[in-house]
Amino acid sequence: MPEQERHGIPRWRSRTSRAAVLVVVVAAAAGAAYLASGRHSAATGAAANAAGHHAGPAAHAPHHRRTSRTTSTSSTTTSTTVAPTSTTTTTGPGTLPQTNALPPASSAQLSAEMADLWKAVVENDVTAAMPSFFPESAYVQLKTIADPAADYEDRLVADLRADLGAAHALLGSSASSAALVGVQVPEQYAHWVTPGVCTNSIGYYEVPNSRLVYRIGGMVRSFGIASMISWRGQWYVVHLGAVVRPTGTTRGVVDDPSTGPGVSAYSSIG
Repeated sequence: MPEQERHGIPRWRSRTSRAAVLVVVVAAAAGAAYLASGRHSAATGAAANAAGHHAGPAAHAPHHRRTSRTTSTSSTTTSTTVAPTSTTTTTGPGTLPQTNALPPASSAQLSAEMADLWKAVVENDVTAAMPSFFPESAYVQLKTIADPAADYEDRLVADLRADLGAAHALLGSSASSAALVGVQVPEQYAHWVTPGVCTNSIGYYEVPNSRLVYRIGGMVRSFGIASMISWRGQWYVVHLGAVVRPTGTTRGVVDDPSTGPGVSAYSSIG
């Protein structure tokens, strides 16, 4: 993804609660006694043992795979009453290494991302779109330019902000009543972009021209997502309205607005 071209494995934890082994042995013995007649009789000693309870290892807590930025493990208890435990991590996917996993065309996480993106369009709010946008920490890993963090904020996020404004304007006065129908991801167009292309040190999958399909005023309409790229097996928006735009322009772009669901066209950067 050049400066004018396009361009989230959770840690699972389980805790095993072990009950300590408790063995209690109680012994009692009766002593010998002499009767008054002088005869000697032996009293039989008695011993009693009480066996303690041994609780074996508890089963591992089930794993929960993260579909958001939080991962937790369920609590585990045993017959010896161990206090519940939980673990929460807030590690962003962008701080973890890339994988070569091809993201699916539909998933719960992608649906959540597209809901966030649509909310951002309806409200013209770039902050709402950020969960769907390529993570900054991943971009810093990806790029070999001098200041990737500055490029991310000053170019990528600035373009996203402008494109959201243009898409919001497309909805017009009925923006608040516009409803997202779904997203179409042309997975047949997904392709691997090798390291070294577009000043990138890490490879990734790219899919061009997905489409956001929505209903407004009783009609189905759509517009495109210019480019999404992968990180750790998940799609993220990297260019909403356009990959390449005239130098110096700050105007937003709506990609191929259409009546109906529209059609995705193939394009490639690698």
